[in-house]
Amino acid sequence: MEQWFDVQTLIWMFPILFIFHDFEEIIMLEKFLNKNSGIFYERLPKKLADRVIKQFSMSTAQFAVAVLVIFLVVSSSTIMANQYVNQRAFDNIYFFIIVTLAFFIHAFTHIGQSIFFRSITPGAFTSMIIIIPYSLVLYNALLVNEIITWNIIFVCLPLGLLIIPLAIFAHWIGKKVV
Repeated sequence: MEQWFDVQTLIWMFPILFIFHDFEEIIMLEKFLNKNSGIFYERLPKKLADRVIKQFSMSTAQFAVAVLVIFLVVSSSTIMANQYVNQRAFDNIYFFIIVTLAFFIHAFTHIGQSIFFRSITPGAFTSMIIIIPYSLVLYNALLVNEIITWNIIFVCLPLGLLIIPLAIFAHWIGKKVV
């Protein structure tokens, strides 16, 4: 694979693949929630089901705004990672690794949701065919080219939890703006 993709290409692919994945979610989420909200109440405690439904109940336009907010973070992390590889100002590989690790782990939540619902869920398809393979190739290239170490991955992994409040904030913005 490395003969086809250099590290910078892999880094710049991140926002593009993020958009492919999130377009799948944008297109499917509202319809999926309308059709399947009852399953949340069948399989989850009522308080948890209420919380999940409240967090994700939004129009397609509202969700698209939330995705835009997160896309700005994804793009910023990509620019900083590119700067890091080129040894330029405003470089930061840690931020990129935090965001990409959150994206990678997020892919597994879609697969878990599909298992939970026993059907395809928004984001599951691109998680399996795009996000997980891309992430594995990206981390391998970053490690092989000594841009990152396993230590950096382990340091950044728990910091990926900081993306959760960002996603909640992005959803809030989407609901307020539209």
